[in-house]
Order: sequence, then structure tokens, then C-alpha cells
Amino acid sequence: MSSSNAGQVDPEATPEPRSTDDAILDAAAELIVQLGVRRTQLAEIARRAGVSRPTVYRRWPDVRAVIGALLTREILATQATVRLTGEDRAAFVEGVVEVAVRLRDHPVLGALLRSADSDALFEYVVERLGTSQLGLLEALRAGIEQGQAHGSVRAGEPVELAAMVLLIAQSTVQSHRMVAHLLPEAAWRRELARALNGYLAP
Repeated sequence: MSSSNAGQVDPEATPEPRSTDDAILDAAAELIVQLGVRRTQLAEIARRAGVSRPTVYRRWPDVRAVIGALLTREILATQATVRLTGEDRAAFVEGVVEVAVRLRDHPVLGALLRSADSDALFEYVVERLGTSQLGLLEALRAGIEQGQAHGSVRAGEPVELAAMVLLIAQSTVQSHRMVAHLLPEAAWRRELARALNGYLAP
């Protein structure tokens, strides 16, 4: 989630070749979606990525570390795709809800949420602040400071407000399946926005 517009992309530009790290993470993502976490093995990640096992081990010690790096890449990349449409609270909340929807519907994160192996997601999303969450917190802090300067977000320490917004959105995403029959898509979006607006309003 960013308050600046994306730079122009040259449609004729040649895409950069995929890095070894990205090849490994892409392979891990495919396997998690197809097989689940428990059946995703480092040897198969290496085979699918077209690299040797030592190549993977030089970067990450085990499958869990690969998953952590994959989650960081995907969460931050998803967050970066959402651009705020203004500087007020309404635009900020709209951006947070859109990021939440995209993360909720992300194929890899969705596979982890639906899987019996969701302890991997629990460790990287709930038990500790990783690189991805720190990146999200920074984006939230910046958006909250912008809303405070606009006058539409209440006073308070921006980092503290950002942390609570993260908790509200994160728990809503994680619990989506449990209440999906009670909160259809439009209601889910509306009620999350209402919760965030109520929390942030002056």
C-alpha cells in the first residue's frame, strides 16, 4: 500500500531474467498450492526450480525457512500493488481493505490458511514480527500519519495505531473461512471498513 503513483513501465522493455532465489520461491509456491506444506520437501523444491539441493541450502536451511522467505516476498509484493487514492482516512481504509482482500485470496496464503499445516503460517504471521509484517507496519504508519495531517485520523502514536490496524485486518483475514456463511463478500468488506473507520475516526 503506497501513497505514490507507480512509475511508468516501458511496454517494450525486456523483462529481467528470474533470479535463482525467485526460481526457488516460485517452485515452493507451486508445491504448497498443489501438495500442502507437509508434503513439500526441499529436494522437490530444488528439482522443480532446476537447481541442486546445496544451492537451496546455501540460501535457506530448511523448508520452513523457504516458506518464511516466500511469505515475505508475497505479502510485500501484494501490499505494493495497492495505491492509495487520496490522503484522508477513507482512502487509507479503502487501501487496507483491498490489501486484506488480496492477501485473503492469494493462492499461497489461501493454501496455508486452508491447510491442516497452517502452523507454518501461524509461526510466521502470528508468533513473531517478520520482515513482511514490519513492511506492512511501515506502510500503515505512513498512511496513518498522512491521515492525521489531513485531519481525518485521530491523534495518537502512529506506530501504535498501525499495530492495532494490522491486528484488526490480520485477524479478519485469518478468520474469514469461519464466518464466510455469515459474512458474504460485500458484507465482509463493509464491516472491516466500518471497524477500521470506527477505530481511526477523530
